[in-house]
Amino acid sequence: MEKNIWTRATTAALTLAVAVAMTTAAAQAQTFDLIYSFNNPGTNGILPYAGLTMDRAGNLYGTTNGAGSNGYGTVYKVTKGSGGGFVTLPLYEFAGGNDGALPAARVVFGPEGSLYGTTSEGGGSGCKGLGCGTVFKLSPPPAACKSALCPWTETVLYRFTGGADGAVPEYGDLTFDSAGAIYGTTSSGGYDYGTVYKLTNSGGNWTESTLYAFTANGDGFYPLGGVVFDQAGNLYGTTDTGVFELSPSGSGWTETVLHQFAYETDGLVSEAGLVFDNQGNLYGNTHTLGPDEGGTIFELTPSGGSWNFQVLYAFQGGTGPVGSPLLLDTAGNLYGARTNTPSGGGEAFELMPSGGSWNYVSLHEFSGGYQGSTPYGSVVMDASGVLYGTSSGGGVHNFGTVYKITP
Repeated sequence: MEKNIWTRATTAALTLAVAVAMTTAAAQAQTFDLIYSFNNPGTNGILPYAGLTMDRAGNLYGTTNGAGSNGYGTVYKVTKGSGGGFVTLPLYEFAGGNDGALPAARVVFGPEGSLYGTTSEGGGSGCKGLGCGTVFKLSPPPAACKSALCPWTETVLYRFTGGADGAVPEYGDLTFDSAGAIYGTTSSGGYDYGTVYKLTNSGGNWTESTLYAFTANGDGFYPLGGVVFDQAGNLYGTTDTGVFELSPSGSGWTETVLHQFAYETDGLVSEAGLVFDNQGNLYGNTHTLGPDEGGTIFELTPSGGSWNFQVLYAFQGGTGPVGSPLLLDTAGNLYGARTNTPSGGGEAFELMPSGGSWNYVSLHEFSGGYQGSTPYGSVVMDASGVLYGTSSGGGVHNFGTVYKITP
């Protein structure tokens, strides 16, 4: 599956390499700025499929799916420099062995301040000798760093074997419960259709348990996004074919399909996780098909023990979002990015509720070349409403970018 990711991004990047130079989106006078262009050779990596994570100080953290010194991807940090610009530095470069290889998901902060993430390959000899992926932790240096280049320390928490425990974690964010246990998904393994797993820490040793293995027999298959908790401790996520809930039941977990996509009206293939609003409604997206064959943005509303499904927006041509979940701001607006549009290499967008309907605004359309193309990950927002994201292709060197959009 990871080879398919490379193929999609590389094909799009090559197709869009001849596109025009940087433009500025006119919608709502948004200002687009390029923060960083990934380069090969270079220690920061190339092909950033994942979106970004922001700390309280406004620093940005992300992963690349390739290159770095060893060719297997990196974790990097973007921070504001003293002159008002941005500085991008590598935190860790994967070696492709037991430490993992080719991360496709974001890194997220754990309860104690370390970064946690997954790699889609590496970690062992399974899965055709490439390794079936890992869950890892990156810890900052124990003392104040006196150098600009100050790598973090990686600890592999778990190496997937490709059996009942799962294999190939893809785009999904990791999620923590109140006790510090980790939850995530794999796109393969189990019954070959993916799993939801839990990692439990006991004295520094992490134990993996499979909460659910998909069978493709009406319960869904290939969960590529992560899972989220509700206040009652239930987990929610997506598969290629629908939206599911996992509820703790005795010593195990019970899966319920909340909605199965009708591809003509709902869209198909949800590759990102879900997000809750304050009223308990769920928001997500599909990557393809739907009324206009470009994917959809949807809402699931709880009602009397069931869930009502509604398409909020149907993309016209191109494809819908892929990697990170949609961003929901305090005003109830949704933000995201999609990899492809009919006229170019994707766009960052906003969806605003208005009188019972939703208004779609294209914040920036990527045309390839200098400005980037094919944004797989979603966006993050700082306290001033500035959006930050990544594109997997384009940029000065055609290996992807970090960008910002200022209202």
